[in-house]
Amino acid sequence: MTVLSDAVLSDEAYPVPPVPSAGSGVAWLRAGVARFSEGPDHARRRASVERMLSTVDPGSVRRPGTPVAVLAEALGLPRSVASDVALLAACYQPHVTATPEADEAVARLVAACGGTWDEETANRIGLLVQACDATRALIAGVEPPVPVTRRVAPDGAVVEGGRLVAWFGAGRHACPGRAHALAMAEGSRAFHRMHEDFLVLPNAWDFASGAALVRAGFTAVGTTSLGVAAAHGLPDAAGVAREETVALARSLVRLPVPVTVDVEAGFGGDVRVLAAELWELGVAGVNVEDGRGSGLADPAEQAAIVRAFKEAAPGLFVNARVDTHWLGVDRESTLSRARAYVDVGADGVFIPGLAEEHDIAAAVAAIPVPLNVLPGLPTHTLRDLGVRRVSTGSLLFRAALAETVRTAEAVRSGAPTPTGIPTYAETQSLTTP
Repeated sequence: MTVLSDAVLSDEAYPVPPVPSAGSGVAWLRAGVARFSEGPDHARRRASVERMLSTVDPGSVRRPGTPVAVLAEALGLPRSVASDVALLAACYQPHVTATPEADEAVARLVAACGGTWDEETANRIGLLVQACDATRALIAGVEPPVPVTRRVAPDGAVVEGGRLVAWFGAGRHACPGRAHALAMAEGSRAFHRMHEDFLVLPNAWDFASGAALVRAGFTAVGTTSLGVAAAHGLPDAAGVAREETVALARSLVRLPVPVTVDVEAGFGGDVRVLAAELWELGVAGVNVEDGRGSGLADPAEQAAIVRAFKEAAPGLFVNARVDTHWLGVDRESTLSRARAYVDVGADGVFIPGLAEEHDIAAAVAAIPVPLNVLPGLPTHTLRDLGVRRVSTGSLLFRAALAETVRTAEAVRSGAPTPTGIPTYAETQSLTTP
């Protein structure tokens, strides 16, 4: 097979391989999109795609989350279509055999778009497919994000292009959504970039606490696994609060700041499913810990969990928590564990319980990603030591419990109640966008 050069992409003598017409399924989609058409059909369909994109400000998609879900929402579709788009994307190319599952996904996508099997619908779905693997690869740092494209040479031979092909194509088939793809990739990195300086991350346990923290000026919000579990009458670190954690994530992503979620050790089961679900919701990051009860996970097994999170959701900031100091066990393995997790893709390392200045400085020097600790020392000291993130953990939740009891006791005893408490109206307004 001849290798395709970048220059050929702009040569009209090299059209895309033709596809036959069809009445349903993946074959129908291929036959109706700009991607696999030429001449007047291509011009008309590309104009349709450009009109759709013109209604979406690239700034509006500069946010965390699965690119397909982010773009779908901007186009007025439910974020949940992302899973069907992923099924379809796996066999979108004409040289790949379409599966029955993908055909069924096309039918559901058509229904989500209004139920009309027309060219406009096909290109709307095609736009989401184009945002699927390519933008995901762009976020993951794969170069180029579209590894292969095909054309038909004047002699009828199929010409295939590999790594030399321009990132966003060229000529008449150049990607019309380049600005949007770059914006989505940038949005997925916004939370990562906060760690380039110094981030104080408060941890919420419900929507109101998260919204109040945003109103107070915090630029990102995390969750506290103790707060989420205890608020629902469940034990922390027992892997039983998955449903409650995901529900809270679903509400917190309404906030205008990145949200990172404490997922304990992954809640068991296939952590790829959890990672994909959170990324589809628009979550920016996760904390995943290697503590297991009073002991620690095997570092190789924990590294596999970290890797799974990154592979399933490359845009997530995966903060690998090392519980050696928190649990007071096997502290000598702290740095080797941290490096093992970094080697498989961890974006940051969290070592709760690390409180001595010399230990913190040693960890900063030994770990090539941002170090996260709890506020055991003054914030300015931690910053000077090279710490990039300070999380409040369960502190705010525990402080709220203490203040709740103190206020109730004041009412019972007839003592003055604390001042500075938000009014009913102020609290109610936290739920207003």
